[in-house]
Amino acid sequence: MGKTYDAIDERIEAFIGKQKMFFVATAPSGEGGHVNLSPKGYDAFAILGPNKVAYADLGGSGIETVAHLRQNGRITIMFCAFEGPANILRLYGQGRVIQHDEEGFGDAMKPFPNIERARNVVEIDVTRIADSCGWGVPFYSYEGERDQLARWAVKDPEDEWWQKRRAKNAESIDGLPGLK
Repeated sequence: MGKTYDAIDERIEAFIGKQKMFFVATAPSGEGGHVNLSPKGYDAFAILGPNKVAYADLGGSGIETVAHLRQNGRITIMFCAFEGPANILRLYGQGRVIQHDEEGFGDAMKPFPNIERARNVVEIDVTRIADSCGWGVPFYSYEGERDQLARWAVKDPEDEWWQKRRAKNAESIDGLPGLK
């Protein structure tokens, strides 16, 4: 039923473009530690090439994805069709974090003109693309984006916001380094 693909083609790009939400999964190296799975919304995902994607990391309650990527780079992005034909698409790869105050961040944010402030951009070199049936995924209707995260991200002056992010996102729940 499922297939693998060498690159993100027009059909895969169209499927990704229709999805209003995606999921990000990472894990630390070794036997210990917590696997992390995070839902993402907004217009925060971009296809940069046939085997390269990125997303704007708006922030949240933890820094697990960033910490895991800094440790081992492994990441999986998953899209589920909640409307239309059933489908699940996974993009496996090696990711890297471009933090707000690092060189290249401004260029990395260019694919996200509607995002006012992001903690990081995560760029992923996609090494495997696979889909599966998705028959067990229920139908859901999209009603719109919640605006709380976007409002929260810009409520403080930028330097104050960054001080809070660095303090709260210094390390993961497993003690791995987070924001620099």
